[in-house]
Amino acid sequence: MIKYKLNCKICKNTFDSWFASSKEFEKLKKMKLINCNKCNSIKIEKSIMSPRISSRVNLNNEKTSKKIKEVKTKIKEFQSYIKENFDYVGNNFAYEARSIHYGDKKSKKGIYGNANKDDIKELKDEGIETAYIPWVNDKEN
Repeated sequence: MIKYKLNCKICKNTFDSWFASSKEFEKLKKMKLINCNKCNSIKIEKSIMSPRISSRVNLNNEKTSKKIKEVKTKIKEFQSYIKENFDYVGNNFAYEARSIHYGDKKSKKGIYGNANKDDIKELKDEGIETAYIPWVNDKEN
């Protein structure tokens, strides 16, 4: 199938139409079976068409969107596990991690919270095991 943008020479109407092939368009035009959908004139010509490449782009975007949704779903499952099994310490993550590591506090559960890159680097330099986990807000679509 091929889609052509057609122009009416009489009323200057522009419209789209599908054909089995370019040969089919020529055959139907020669037989005077193509007419304007506005004024019914048979004086129709093809306009210059750009190739349609968006179908592949759209297909790739759909695949990418599907993968993104799958990843977000997995991250949310992981987040749910973390929320159920770890204590949230908010912005005090570095302090709490040091307290647990150096023995001031003992926790049966692991912790999670917020820390900047410098805090995480310092914790790792001190031998305190940390990990960055991507977080998806529950309110995101």
